[in-house]
Amino acid sequence: MGIKRTIKVEAGRWPLLAGLREIAEYRDLLWVLAYRDYRVRYAQTYLGFAWALLQPLAMLVVFILVFSKAAGIATGSIPYPLYAMAGMTAWSYFAFVLGQSGNSIISAQGMIQKIYFPRLIIPLSKAIVGLVDFAISLLLILAMMLWYGFPFSANLWAFPFFLLVTLISSLGMGIWMSALTIRYRDLQHVIPFMVQFGLFLTPAAYPAEMVVSRLPEWGVVLYYLNPMAGAVEGFRWSLLGGAPPASYAWISYLTMGFVFVAGLYWFRRMERTMADIV
Repeated sequence: MGIKRTIKVEAGRWPLLAGLREIAEYRDLLWVLAYRDYRVRYAQTYLGFAWALLQPLAMLVVFILVFSKAAGIATGSIPYPLYAMAGMTAWSYFAFVLGQSGNSIISAQGMIQKIYFPRLIIPLSKAIVGLVDFAISLLLILAMMLWYGFPFSANLWAFPFFLLVTLISSLGMGIWMSALTIRYRDLQHVIPFMVQFGLFLTPAAYPAEMVVSRLPEWGVVLYYLNPMAGAVEGFRWSLLGGAPPASYAWISYLTMGFVFVAGLYWFRRMERTMADIV
């Protein structure tokens, strides 16, 4: 006669902290999934890893032709290609995490229905994969700074903070989308539109002042509800100098914090029934 075992999982008083501890226990699985996703991303492609270089360079050319040449956007003492590359680096990581996390749970439904592990590992693995391209873009910025003879900003001390803001903003939105698309499958088709439209609502290729100077106060507040608006401004300012983040940027940082914490709680709530819904 077999022995039946019942495993009871207690949420505890602090389910969010318990979930983070559980992820630490399954960290080996996190790295395995991230490595697998990275290998699959460039598998059976002729250019392979070179795509990580070609994609930001192609986008940079488009920015130069549209915003610098056609629109004549001025960026002060910072060369426009360098200015745009810094903004695009922060935005591209956000766009990658958002796009990949949106379908991540649904794509892993076979694994979710068979074995138990912290489901948050899935969107986290996508965020880790995105760090590879992010690091390559940072190297491109460094190469461009050497090419132009442009020194690092005296604000470089703030770079770790704005790097963290960029990572948390990206991961927070990615966690939200990965949980929401389980119940609302239409979001899979909305996310690409959000990424494309959000690029023009984020000061990646242009100074934020160019937009907010023409908006009423309530419009400026709406503009900075975008968590990446303040993140991109601060990221570029800490690397290259120029105009500091606008006084309204604190709205972006508060939004970032709210999205991240609320996203974690919502994901933990959905995690209980995730295997049944997918």
